[in-house]
Amino acid sequence: MASNASEYIKHHLTFWNSSPGGFWSLHIDTYSISLLLGLIFAIVMAYVARNAKLENPGRLQLFVESLIEMVDTQVKDVFHAKSKLVAPLALTIFGWVFLMNAMDMLPVDLLPTLAQWIGVTLFHANPEQVHLRVVASADVNATFAMSLSVLFLIIVYSIKHKGVGGYGKELLTAPFHASGAVGTIILAPVNLIFQLIELVAKPISLSLRLFGNMYAGELIFILIALLPWWCQWALGGPWVIFHILIITLQAFVFMMLTIVYLSLAVESH
Repeated sequence: MASNASEYIKHHLTFWNSSPGGFWSLHIDTYSISLLLGLIFAIVMAYVARNAKLENPGRLQLFVESLIEMVDTQVKDVFHAKSKLVAPLALTIFGWVFLMNAMDMLPVDLLPTLAQWIGVTLFHANPEQVHLRVVASADVNATFAMSLSVLFLIIVYSIKHKGVGGYGKELLTAPFHASGAVGTIILAPVNLIFQLIELVAKPISLSLRLFGNMYAGELIFILIALLPWWCQWALGGPWVIFHILIITLQAFVFMMLTIVYLSLAVESH
């Protein structure tokens, strides 16, 4: 383990990088943990769907049904067009992001220590060079990748519901309108700049909001782990209870903003 607090914090905030120091590198811990959690979510949902009962449903089925009903209600209230994708997408976003956030509830040293033991025992690695960050949503690369997927869907839905010409016209004529061809041509570059700024701001706000909140929570847990055991019990318990609300709220906000952005994409300005 690290010999002082600075090294301890630095070690816990370092990713398992496929090629340290290189630009084209992969955070193996972020990729593998997010993939594993996505598979767990898909397997659980498939299991509930295959074993659903009309009479005497189990607790897991009731929980999943209430979750689906909550998401479906939010989609119907916000997204007024017809789409078979938006509700399943919203459910997947909420469940997946929540699971990634919930990894922050595990003891700070649990999985990193296990990774160090495996690295030293099986691969004779230097324990100080074995890194593992378990909160994938605290990696800005992961949150930005998810937000780019939302940006892609925004563009697809805009073109699907308005057509290429309609979407192109919107980019050049909104938010400022002008009467006459000359005024429209003059304002077209200004409108395009504002539209592009709005379009780019959506994935940035999505990614940084989730990343910032989860990174701050992860850092606070690390700082609590550096305190004496009695301080950990005194501060860790209340913070865990409060953090449960944070991880749920951040998953809900990411889902709701995605629905709102897709709703705006299909509506005419």
